[in-house]
Amino acid sequence: MTTGIRRPGGGSPTGGSRPLGSSGATIDLSRQHPRWGERIIKIALVGAALLSVLITVGIVFSLLAPTVTFFQNVSIVEFLFGTEWTAIFGAKFDWTDKSYGALPLVTATMVTTVIALLVAVPLGLGVAMLLSEYASSRLRSIVKPILEVLAGIPTVVYGFFAITVVTPLLQTFVDINGLFSVLSAGLVMGFMILPTVASLSEDAMSAVPSALRQGSYALGANRMKTTLRVVFPAALSGIVAAIVLGISRAVGETMIVAIAAGNQVRLSLDPTESAQTMTGFIAQVATGDAPQGSPVYYSLFAIGSLLFLITLVINMISIRLVRKYRQAY
Repeated sequence: MTTGIRRPGGGSPTGGSRPLGSSGATIDLSRQHPRWGERIIKIALVGAALLSVLITVGIVFSLLAPTVTFFQNVSIVEFLFGTEWTAIFGAKFDWTDKSYGALPLVTATMVTTVIALLVAVPLGLGVAMLLSEYASSRLRSIVKPILEVLAGIPTVVYGFFAITVVTPLLQTFVDINGLFSVLSAGLVMGFMILPTVASLSEDAMSAVPSALRQGSYALGANRMKTTLRVVFPAALSGIVAAIVLGISRAVGETMIVAIAAGNQVRLSLDPTESAQTMTGFIAQVATGDAPQGSPVYYSLFAIGSLLFLITLVINMISIRLVRKYRQAY
């Protein structure tokens, strides 16, 4: 009696069945019934991926036409390097009596982001090291929910907290005129993105194999040296991704800067002064007061395109850094 194995898709590698005995009987290993559940899940996942791509493409196309119209009337050099922004002043439909230099808006955005990173990165990495390398299960059960609460607070609450608590507190140490300042907005924004940096960095550090830690201990290193010289470099790609994601959130944050930073457009690196960011300008103007077809209407799309481009560049840098420092175990 001969038995053989019939492989899926045509039998044996030579095209026939593979005999197991003396007869001509074969065992059919091909799938008799399709697994519709797996196919449905695969279709749903592919659809979700395609939907995200289509939404991104739709955003680009929605920004493209008004942005082109804007730059048909405004020089791109003036837009990128001009130091005055008066798009909301003057006649509503007159292009000639306004200034369209976006540099003050970009500068305020960058200053606010840098202040936020100065808060979020050291504290976030410190929290990540604590949770990954030092914390007991009891301490983790306390710190983790606090981070989740910080991540779930609406940003409008952060904005009001900035002008009612943080700014009066800062006025006792630095000279801040009024309730609005870039410093206050940046500090509060740093606490807003802190859970993002801490959580993703902690995940990256926890993914480092224990064998690396044990090897470091075996060579006589203490826990601090192991954390800083072994675990941290091994998790560097994930930490960089967490920091860049925090930068993207800070650049695109709207409500905190709209409430706490003020709406006075000025080119200044002084964080104690009020200034308007790109997202703050969009929040101020995009409330129905900009007539369709007016210069200020098209300037919204120009600022939105610039913000989109800055975020894209940040993400491209993030991908490059992650690939450069990625380590596989």
